[in-house]
Order: sequence, then structure tokens, then C-alpha cells
Amino acid sequence: MSLTPPSSTKAQRVCVLLETLQGRFADGLDRLSRAHGDGATLQPASWLRDGGRHGGGHRREATETGLLNRASLNISSIHYDDLPEKRLSSATALSCIVHPAHPRAPSMHMHISWTELRGGQGGWRVMGDLNPSIPVEADRERFLQAFARGLTGAPEGTLEAAVAQGDRYFAIPALDRHRGIAHAYLEQWNSGDAEADEALAVRFGEEVIDAYLAIVDDALADGRPPTDEERAAQLRYHSLYLLQVLTLDRGTSSGLLIHNQNDVGILGSLPNRVDRDQLASWISKLPSPQDTLLAALVEALPEGSPSVLTPEVRLALAQVVRSHYQRHPEALALQARGDVLPPTVANHGDRDGAT
Repeated sequence: MSLTPPSSTKAQRVCVLLETLQGRFADGLDRLSRAHGDGATLQPASWLRDGGRHGGGHRREATETGLLNRASLNISSIHYDDLPEKRLSSATALSCIVHPAHPRAPSMHMHISWTELRGGQGGWRVMGDLNPSIPVEADRERFLQAFARGLTGAPEGTLEAAVAQGDRYFAIPALDRHRGIAHAYLEQWNSGDAEADEALAVRFGEEVIDAYLAIVDDALADGRPPTDEERAAQLRYHSLYLLQVLTLDRGTSSGLLIHNQNDVGILGSLPNRVDRDQLASWISKLPSPQDTLLAALVEALPEGSPSVLTPEVRLALAQVVRSHYQRHPEALALQARGDVLPPTVANHGDRDGAT
């Protein structure tokens, strides 16, 4: 079976643009692997939605290489061309998550997507965040400057709004902290100038990718091996990253609730090792019913420290999250959000309200 592309020319064009950004990032990580790692390259993987009838996706990924703990650069192109009753016409996205092996090199996340409804109206989601185990203020400033360059030409106040929305989205209230140190987020962005919006999305991606690659290159330049304290800090942070993704991240839960055909790919955002005991220590800090969600996630992790997130473990974690929100749909109100709340799951339902 093969992937059927969307009929929308806009969605097709966006997919090409996002694939170019994916290639830019993959080439950069491969260069860093040659310079600072074992030379291993990102490997391709793909998946199909409903056997390809409604699209699918492809990613470049790596696990436990010299440079990377885990990386996943995901393209998805979903459509409902043969189901006119659906609210959604197509959704085209690039989601990138990188967790370097060295604790002094920060993790990052970037998401750029175009969602098109029936009739052609739509909007962009643009996100970027820098997620270090060991924060460096200069890196934070560099990432914020990348946001500023990426949003050049947008209406006055857009940068400030994006940073404020990012800080809101990536807050972890139970631990009184954020996931990262620099965040930006625009939801359903549509200025009315389609060409300008498209250019902004691409420019944002280019600036974030290039800034991140430079930050990692500089972090690894001296070749100094990590200390035990740095490795411990990384494991604690990677555990916090899992906590945020699986108990707060709306994009992750939406993807898991809409379908079960790419669970390993969706949870490719998680680092490869976490501290089970650290996660268990946070159960009592979470509000109900998210405390029961975290308890079930801990139960699904292998015993010992660190717990390794094999593909089988990721599948189990995905099912825990899916089952939790099917039992407790009210808990979706506790998830991360900005001022604009996207109806992602509803968009995949029928226009008459059926799902």
C-alpha cells in the first residue's frame, strides 16, 4: 500500500516546504554526528493512516548514537478527501524533537503545521522551545533571538505574544517550573496574507534549526566528557520531560486519541531513558485524576534506573494515555494550552458533531 497525498494544492506545497526544513535539520544533525559523535546518520521510517488512504507520514530518527540519546524529525500529511462529512480537509505538520547524548547539549522541540478546513480556510501552528538539562543563559538568549528573526515582518507585538503563549503552554504548575528556558507558540495563525504567513513559518523553522545546531556545536566543542553529576541532572530532566509530555501536552494526547496507527512515532518525542523513582515521587504533586495517570505510566515503565523506553514500552505508555482520557475526558481541561484552544480532536470528527 502507498500513501495517497491530499488533493489540496496548498497542503501539497506546505508538505514540500516542511520536507525541505526536515532535510535541513537532518543534514545538520548528521554533520554534528560526524564532528562530535560516531558518524551515525538519522534513519528513515514511515507510517500510513488507514493504509495510506488518508495519508501518513515519514520521519528521520536516531536512538543511542554517539551524538544523540534520541531524535525524531516527523513529517505527517493527513487528509479526508474521500470523507466530505469531516470538518478537517487536511493537516500537514513537521514535528522535531532532539535529545543529545551529552548532558551539556540541550534538547529541543519545534512544531510547524498547516491545518486546512473545508472551504480552504485554515491556520498555522508554530512552536519552538529549548530544553536543557543544564541551563545556560547565553543559549536562552540565542534562542530568543532566533524567534525574533523568525518572526520578522509579523505585526508588532507578535514576538512578545508568541513568547508569552509559549511560556504559558510549557508551564508545569505542579512543579512550579517550565519545561524549558525559551518557548514560542502561535496557534491558528492567519494574518490574511497567505504568502506572508507561509514565509513566516518557513523562516521561523530555518532560524530555530540553525540556532539550535550552533548551540549544540558550541556545547560539544571542547570535547570534555560529562561528569556523573551532569549525567544525573540529564536523567532528572529527561524524567521531567516525560512528565510534561504525557500528562500535560495537548498535541500528544490529541494525536493518541485521534488514532493508534503511529503510537511509536508520536512518542518518539520522549528521551530514551528516564528515572522511574523520580517520576513516582511526583505522583502526589499532581491534581486528580492526573495523579492516577502518572501512577499508571510509572507502572508501565521497566523497573530499575534508568528505565529504557524501548518501542514496546512506548506502545504501552501510549495506551495508558489513551485509556486515561477515554475514561476521564474531563481531564483534558487540565492540559497545556495558550489563549487559543485548538479543536484538534473535534476537527477529525464529522461536521454534524459525530466523531
